Amino acid sequence: MVTSKIIRGIKAMFAAQGISLLSKGLLLILLTRYFLTPDEYGLLFLAISILSVALLFANLGLAKSAARYLAEYRKTDTAQIPHILWSTLKYNLATILVVVTAVVALSGPVAEFMGDERVAPLLVAGVGYIAFSSLNTFVSLAFQGLNSVDLSAKTDIVANVGFIVFIVALLLLGFGPVGAVVGYTVGYGLAAVVGLGILYTQFYRRYDEHESAEPGLSNRILRYSAPLTVTRGAVMLDSRVDAILVGFFLNPVAVGFYMLGKQITDFVIAPATTIGFSISPTFGEQKAENKIERASKLYETTFEYVVTLYVPAAVGMAILAEPTVRLVFGEQYLGAVPIVQVFSLYALLRAIDKITNDSLDFIGRATSRAYAKGATAVANFGLNLALIPVFGVVGAAVATVITYVFLVGFEVYLIYAEFDLSLWRLARTTAIVCLVTFGMAVPVIAFQPFISGLVTLGAAVVIGLVTWSVLVSASGLMNFRRVVSMLR
Repeated sequence: MVTSKIIRGIKAMFAAQGISLLSKGLLLILLTRYFLTPDEYGLLFLAISILSVALLFANLGLAKSAARYLAEYRKTDTAQIPHILWSTLKYNLATILVVVTAVVALSGPVAEFMGDERVAPLLVAGVGYIAFSSLNTFVSLAFQGLNSVDLSAKTDIVANVGFIVFIVALLLLGFGPVGAVVGYTVGYGLAAVVGLGILYTQFYRRYDEHESAEPGLSNRILRYSAPLTVTRGAVMLDSRVDAILVGFFLNPVAVGFYMLGKQITDFVIAPATTIGFSISPTFGEQKAENKIERASKLYETTFEYVVTLYVPAAVGMAILAEPTVRLVFGEQYLGAVPIVQVFSLYALLRAIDKITNDSLDFIGRATSRAYAKGATAVANFGLNLALIPVFGVVGAAVATVITYVFLVGFEVYLIYAEFDLSLWRLARTTAIVCLVTFGMAVPVIAFQPFISGLVTLGAAVVIGLVTWSVLVSASGLMNFRRVVSMLR
């Protein structure tokens, strides 16, 4: 029963991720090759990075806290679900109002601090981005807590289709980076409206039994959101403040190179994101039901599959970085190549993080994870301050990788402490995967001098995939027939 729920959620999320990747990939290519110069592209994502920091204060960990309690009360007292949804939404709307007011008021001083007056109108245009992105996060995490990730997948599809339609339309009309920000706003707005409608009709009204809220429930949601806010703040320092520092010390072009490297990494880790989002509520349920051994085996199996996929993917990403950037995004973005190569290791670390960090929230280890996230975020900030002035934009990428090594190691330790994982099993699998990766890399490196266009680049990818598939199957790391049958 648990397995079928997980598979159903993963299938729905993979479908959404497929559409998301297509729309994001198309949008990324259109932005870099046709609509925006490297300077404009960097300026756009410098503004979005600043808006994302503001978004942290609009969210405050409230949605993630609500997801934890929705997962718990879905099993014990469904009459409390409407109270959890409504109280969290009220808090969220209040924080959104405060944050968007502050962003408008501070847009000028922030632009002056960054040394680029073009940032100010982008921040003002982005208040809708903050509001609707925050509401979309609430909707998505509420569905996760209700173990209905297929509905979260549907709202993701709405958002990503909205992005591609409205951003491209506004860019065609000549609105430039401001038009792109407004396009993101419309996409998130459509997804939030659809998601809130589904939450109201399928969950709020369904469980509304006119019972009073459990005493102290609202306060517990607020209290549990505190460590989650620290965690989200740490994530923001890791994922956005580094881009802001690159913009502060260097220029928007460097931000463009850095963000292109990160966005390529986002494409690579999409399957791990889907798996982690889908399985994490199950860990909380199994711990609540004291099924520790089953939870342990589930994590071990998930870890093995992720390592089997992502160690070779990271190596392939490093090998093919230069021809991929040159042929797909254009020679004007070749400055992103060393960043993509450094981020190949970051892709592996983030994949493991994606299947681990959400699970910690659902098993009640959010506070421990918050301490770890906070410490590594501060370390990352300090390393960025030290490395960017010396090594440029590559220094920011190196700082991120170094801190993620320690963060992911600690997260896996926390899972081990909860579920008593078989470290021997995980180490053995990782060693075999490294041998498979070496076998895959040799023919790809040998073929690399022959890459001259998109066709030969695709051929290099196919060579790597075929070699990997044969070696993975022969070594017993993955049974492709079983995987395909589960996903049908």
